Amino acid sequence: MRSETLHVRTGSSPRVHDLTRDCSRFVADEADGLLSVFVPHATAGLAILETGAGSDDDLLAALEELLPRERRWQHRHGSPGHGRDHVLPALIAPSITVPVLAGQLQLGTWQSICLVDTNVDNSEREVRLSFLPG
Repeated sequence: MRSETLHVRTGSSPRVHDLTRDCSRFVADEADGLLSVFVPHATAGLAILETGAGSDDDLLAALEELLPRERRWQHRHGSPGHGRDHVLPALIAPSITVPVLAGQLQLGTWQSICLVDTNVDNSEREVRLSFLPG
């Protein structure tokens, strides 16, 4: 198994950050196997979705409707509504696995691997990539 940690700065507003290019680079010299992507944070997750055509903004809007940033949350440290950020990984998992064949991610035409981060209190994120040969 081979691993690498990416350092991603997500900024001060909710964001969907495309990791596909980094993931493709990581597996480019590999044969067949599986790419595991994991975010070791209690307030971020990973998703496979289309980006650039509005789906990333739609996801953030849907999360805002499902998990509004208000004071109703029991978890209350940080900025107002931060408790909802701790619920996010129950809906957007902190890990995904993608098949790799001959060094190529086996994603669909419009699929991208994305970090989903709604936490405005922590803009520094780690993403761990691991390749498991087949």
